[in-house]
Amino acid sequence: MKKILLLSDTHSYIDDVILKHVKHADEVWHAGDIGDLKVTDAIKALKPLRAVYGNIDDDKARQEFPEHNRFTCEGVDVWITHIGGYPPKYNIRVKEAITKNPPKLFISGHSHILKVMPDKKLNLLHMNPGAVGKHGFHKVRTMLRFIVDNGTIKDLEVIEFKK
Repeated sequence: MKKILLLSDTHSYIDDVILKHVKHADEVWHAGDIGDLKVTDAIKALKPLRAVYGNIDDDKARQEFPEHNRFTCEGVDVWITHIGGYPPKYNIRVKEAITKNPPKLFISGHSHILKVMPDKKLNLLHMNPGAVGKHGFHKVRTMLRFIVDNGTIKDLEVIEFKK
C-alpha cells in the first residue's frame, strides 16, 4: 500500500503547506510544468518523486525528467505525461499508444483543470490534479491524494487552496 500525492503545474511555486502534504505521502507524482527545479528538489528531500517535464520546463528539467513516465506501483500500471488530454479526447502524442496499450491509471496536467474520470472503453482511470502553482487562470489551486494498493486505486481526496 502506498499513499500518493499527485500534483502538477507548480510553475516554480512550492510552500510549507504543500510540503506538509508531501510529508504525509509515501510517494509524490508531478505531472509537469515544474518550473524552477527548487520545487522538485524540495520534494525529493522529503519523499520519493516520479515526475515528467511540461511545456514550460527548461533544458535542466528535460534532462532530469522524461516526457512520459510509465511504471507499475503496487500492481497498478501508471502512465504520467504533461499534455495527454482526457477520455475520449486524448492528445495526438498519446492517442495511438494509449489505445493499443492502455494503462490502468493515466495522469496528465497542463489544463489547470482538476479532472478525474473513467474511460470505460479503454478500462482506465484518468486523473488531472489541476494546478497547485499560483501562475495561470485557475481560481482554486488543487492536488490529489489517493492510495494505491494491490492493483486498486482508492480513498481519493481533493486538496484545495485559495489562489
